[in-house]
Amino acid sequence: MLYSMIRGIARFLLIILNGTTLIKNKQNLPDPNENVGYILISPHRSWLDPIYLALAASPKQFCFMAKKELFKNPALRWLITSMNAFPVDRENPGPSAIKIPVTHLKEGKLGLVIFPSGSRHTSEAKEGAAMIARLAKVPIIPCVYQGPFSFKDLLKRKKTKVNFGTPIYITTKEEQSNFSQSINAIFDVLDAELR
Repeated sequence: MLYSMIRGIARFLLIILNGTTLIKNKQNLPDPNENVGYILISPHRSWLDPIYLALAASPKQFCFMAKKELFKNPALRWLITSMNAFPVDRENPGPSAIKIPVTHLKEGKLGLVIFPSGSRHTSEAKEGAAMIARLAKVPIIPCVYQGPFSFKDLLKRKKTKVNFGTPIYITTKEEQSNFSQSINAIFDVLDAELR
């Protein structure tokens, strides 16, 4: 309920500040009427990425991995926890970094938004996303966001675009290992489709 309310407020404010978003290939997402979890994976370009991706994929609700430092501020902790974020220690992720999203995804109520390029260990993070998908038996949907990178850019009404790629299913450990080598090329194709 709180997630839906915050999402509605965010959508309203972003339309007022920056206009509507061009959303391409939304048909690549699983049917929102089915109780199916999936992972949105995207290069991390701005603090606006998770907001625009979650809005573009609505009505599905998502959980988010967030660096543990964001949970130190009580007000921010309340807000991001209300948006289904959970803390991850980037230096020592631990088993909960896999267990929590796998549980949410198997239940099907929530999807997961993950930005593997947000990590210092990018290839390990990409393989981690593939491992989560394999264990939860859900597809990965590669996607890209193009648009404002800062609040200042947002006020300039710079056009925002989101593009969803075709689902990727990771069923073996070999596919899991190969995923990190192929995903950047997929991001490049999705970006090019928006130009």
